[in-house]
Amino acid sequence: MANLSHTDENGKARMVDTSEKSIQKRTATASGFIVLSPDTISIITENMMKKGDVLTVAEVAGIQAAKKCSDLVPLCHNITLEHVGVTLKTTERGVTARSEVSCVGRTGAEMEALTAVSVALLTVYDMCKAVDKTMIISDIHLEKKEKHDIA
Repeated sequence: MANLSHTDENGKARMVDTSEKSIQKRTATASGFIVLSPDTISIITENMMKKGDVLTVAEVAGIQAAKKCSDLVPLCHNITLEHVGVTLKTTERGVTARSEVSCVGRTGAEMEALTAVSVALLTVYDMCKAVDKTMIISDIHLEKKEKHDIA
C-alpha cells in the first residue's frame, strides 16, 4: 500500500512540505449534480425562487469557496488562484455544476475545484430546500487535472 502524503512516519496527520517541488502551471476541472423535482427546475429556470437567482448565487458561492479552500480543508495549502470559473446549468433532471481552476505554484487546483462544485451545489440545495424535499447531491468528482513545468 502506498504511503499517504498527509501522514508522518507515525501515522499522524501533517501538512505536506511542498518547498522542494517545482513551480508549475496547474489546472483542474471538477463537476457534480443535484437531482431536483420538475417543479423546482421550472422555478429555477423562470427565476422565480424567493431567495433570488439560484444559478448565479450558486456560481458566486462556488468561486468564493475555491478561494477559501484552505480554511475549510485542514491540511490543504493556502494558494493564490489565477482563475476560478463555476458554471451551473439546468437539465431535465436537475442542475449540473462544473468548475475550472488554475494556479501557478507547487501544489493546488484539485481541491479548490472540488470545493467550488461542492459549495455551489450546497447553495442550490439551500436556496431550494423550502420547495423541494427530494433533492440529492451526487457525482462530485475530479474530471481532469494537469500540471506543466514553467520554463
